[in-house]
Amino acid sequence: MKKGILAGTLVLGALAVAYAQGSNFITIGTGGTTGVYFPVGTGMAKLVNDSNSGLRANARSTGGSVFNVNALSTGELQMAIAQNDVVFYAYRGTGLAAFEGKANTKLRSVAALYPELVHIVARKDANIRSVADLKGKRVIVGDVGSGTEQNARQILEAYGLQFSDLGQTVRVNPTQGAQLLQDGRADALFYTVGLGASAIQQIALTTSVNLVPVAGNNATTLLKKYPFYVRFNIPGKNYRGVDATVPTVAVQATLVTSTDESEDAVYKATKAIFENEASLKAIHPNLSNNFSYEKAVKGLPAPLHPGAQKFFREKGAVR
Repeated sequence: MKKGILAGTLVLGALAVAYAQGSNFITIGTGGTTGVYFPVGTGMAKLVNDSNSGLRANARSTGGSVFNVNALSTGELQMAIAQNDVVFYAYRGTGLAAFEGKANTKLRSVAALYPELVHIVARKDANIRSVADLKGKRVIVGDVGSGTEQNARQILEAYGLQFSDLGQTVRVNPTQGAQLLQDGRADALFYTVGLGASAIQQIALTTSVNLVPVAGNNATTLLKKYPFYVRFNIPGKNYRGVDATVPTVAVQATLVTSTDESEDAVYKATKAIFENEASLKAIHPNLSNNFSYEKAVKGLPAPLHPGAQKFFREKGAVR
């Protein structure tokens, strides 16, 4: 009997410790390991862990934006990096089949981080110079449930195409996609990611490729229907063999959370991540070239979390 009581006490004690740890532990959802989300999320988790705030954090590789916002609603993640367009749709419960009629009004923004460019990488031997040339080709459109997949669908639509017009629609993560393109088992790859992503650099090192532009009247059509896009140029010489500037469109990488997370926890995490701009910008060139307190609170796809609002008010970025 005493053994049973002791065992029960130990179990309850373990549960209490687990609960206490869980309430102070943040898992940050990112994306594939060869993208920009993962190193950015990993760097943010380190800043939290080094802050002596009482919080602990780790970064988790995931399938991307759609998975991340859904995992925030279930408590599987406490923070996540996601495309602003995906968060916009999830918060309103519209725009994408994954969210239709299921508005996640608990979603909250923490900060806008940097622009994410839609890269369309094509093997030169596939003779793809325009999005229209993707018809009948083997095209990697991103992982299932990723922001890239949604961007690919919308851009094809602006050119009068659907996934069914492709010769083969391939849904894999960026690492697998890079391998398929290099091996000649795919003709082109969509990837919405920060400039200089290692997956694209890896492809260009071993395979002759070109970047396909998103421009002209088709880009205008896209921006009119989906106003969260902006025009952006991929500067030449960022990827081997691609010397000229290529016009495309971009969305915004955003750090998001949920109202399930307390004001105190989000404030501490936000302060740990963003207090020292130099440390934040040292994580990745996309942050060093684009992040500022003023930009961080502009054009957010969901309301600012009170904890983040408190921090950015202290910095003078919000009133």
